[in-house]
Amino acid sequence: AQRWASSLPMNTVVLFVPQQEAWVVERMGRFHRILEPGLNFLIPILDRVKYVQSLKEIVIDVPEQSAVSLDNVTLQIDGVLYLRILDPFKASYGVEDPEYAVTQLAQTTMRSELGKLTLDKVFRERESLNANMVHSINQASDDWGIRCLRYEIKDIHVPPRVKESMQMQVEAERKKRATVLESEGTREAAINVAEGRKQAQILASEGQKAEQINKAAGEANAVLAKAEAKAKAIRLLSEALTRQNGNAAASLTVAEQYVSAFSNLAKESNTILLPSNTGDISSMVTQAMAIYGSLSKTKSTAESVTAETEPILEGSTVSETETGHK
Repeated sequence: AQRWASSLPMNTVVLFVPQQEAWVVERMGRFHRILEPGLNFLIPILDRVKYVQSLKEIVIDVPEQSAVSLDNVTLQIDGVLYLRILDPFKASYGVEDPEYAVTQLAQTTMRSELGKLTLDKVFRERESLNANMVHSINQASDDWGIRCLRYEIKDIHVPPRVKESMQMQVEAERKKRATVLESEGTREAAINVAEGRKQAQILASEGQKAEQINKAAGEANAVLAKAEAKAKAIRLLSEALTRQNGNAAASLTVAEQYVSAFSNLAKESNTILLPSNTGDISSMVTQAMAIYGSLSKTKSTAESVTAETEPILEGSTVSETETGHK
């Protein structure tokens, strides 16, 4: 009997086989049949229960063993094997000790599989290694009536020096990643700062442009307003001069401006040329009024000539039109 199955029963006529067990019966030393769970009958002396096999899933600890990886690193590795007996006949007569046979097969297969991988791949590809173990064990244990369900690696021990070098490699990799992340952060920060400056310059230039446009528009409006005000002042002055006592008012205005101009000249040290009679205000006013009268007379003459010419031009136009009709 195996350690995971019931003990061999005493030979009796009536037997009760537990669930998930298979009892192998021999008759007169030869295989006779397999008793299924439940009530079974045997012939005393002739029939004998030779093997008791458990049909449950069986867990076997694979002892720690040494193995050499592809890059010549010695490893200490152990695992757990999960299997099930599918054929009680083969498990009873195909191998002497199924547990020992499967354990040895798992150890040899593990050494073979580890020899195909480097140390780094052993740690990275544990799932693949477990799958390869199951496949290799099933190929060899098919004749034993045993099916390997899965294999799990428990611990992998490496030499102290290799462990230290691996730790240094991990630390170097972490420092490398930290340096890369820091450089990427610095680059992103520089890009963000440059982008911010660019946007600030664009906004500042747009603001200056808008300010210049508004300033130009304001200056244009101011110039236009000044021109309109000046034109209005000239128009009002012209209307005032054509009224009664307009000349007297003009003389008074010229005299006031004359006195104001001389007052301003006295405030600064300027060198200018003046006529000999600067103290005679009346003569200056008379001279200014004479100039104004001359300009007014010239304007009146031009307007009268224009008025006389327009009828003549209109008559000649009418004559040309009549001639054309004839």
